[in-house]
Amino acid sequence: QVQLVESGGGLVQPGGSLRLSCAASGSIRSIRAMAWYLQAPGKQRELVARITSASSTNYADSVKGRFTISRGNAKNTVYLQMNSLKPEDTAVYYCYVKATTFVTGSLEYVYWGQGTQVTVSS
Repeated sequence: QVQLVESGGGLVQPGGSLRLSCAASGSIRSIRAMAWYLQAPGKQRELVARITSASSTNYADSVKGRFTISRGNAKNTVYLQMNSLKPEDTAVYYCYVKATTFVTGSLEYVYWGQGTQVTVSS
């Protein structure tokens, strides 16, 4: 019902920048929140940054001041601008969308992207 396509991951040196993008498509009625999570090898998936339909944002303490989450003009796209990257930022980054669809009506469901690898290394 909802498809998420991520892009922008890759290999970058410490101190560098990357911009992740996630585009949502399908029978979307209303997007309530969009977010980015990361999962490092052997660890649980954890929240990096989140933005609501009202454009309220929150960030993990580890990325505050370095990462910025934003939504595109079409509101179905979410970006994560990552600056001053550190080796400990290395992980698979997943796009998250909480939305209602024309099929589910008022019920909210969570959808995940396939993940994009970010590697910070010299």
